[in-house]
Amino acid sequence: MSKGAIIYPGSFDPVTYGHIDIIKRASKNYDTVYVSVLENSKKSPLFTVEERVKMLKDVTRDYDNIIIDTFRGLLIDYAKEKDVHMVLRGLRALTDFEYELHMAQTNYLISQGTLETVFLPTDLEYSYLSSTTVREIASYHGDVSKFVPESVAVSLYKKFGY
Repeated sequence: MSKGAIIYPGSFDPVTYGHIDIIKRASKNYDTVYVSVLENSKKSPLFTVEERVKMLKDVTRDYDNIIIDTFRGLLIDYAKEKDVHMVLRGLRALTDFEYELHMAQTNYLISQGTLETVFLPTDLEYSYLSSTTVREIASYHGDVSKFVPESVAVSLYKKFGY
C-alpha cells in the first residue's frame, strides 16, 4: 500500500538538525517528501533561495524519496499543482502549535477540505533549536556545529565573513 506524498514547507534559512530530524522521519513514513522552500518577498532571508536549496540537497542526498523544491504564493496552490493533499509541520513547543494549528485550519478551509496537515513533534534533542537562533550565534562568530551540519556551518561562516 502506498503511503503517498507530503509537503514539508518552510524557509530553511538555514536548515538545522531540527529540520533534518523531521525530514528523515517523514521519509520513513511517506513515499515522497517534498521539502519546499518558500520564496517570500516579505522576508529578508540570509541565504538566497538557491543557496537554501543547495544546502537542503546536500544534507538529504542519501534519501531518494526526498525532492527539494521551491514555491511562491499560497501553499494550497502549490499542493494542488503537485497533487499532494498532506502538509507536514514540525512542532517544537506549544507556541508553535498555536500558530501552526491556525495555518492548518486556514489551509483546510481555503482548500475546501482537500489539504490536511500532519504535525510531527521535533525530537527533544532539537526542541529549542531555530534558524533564527543559529543565524544570531553565527553573526557573533559563535560555534554553530552543534546545530547544523558542517556544510551549512561553513556557509554561515562565509556569510558572516569568517
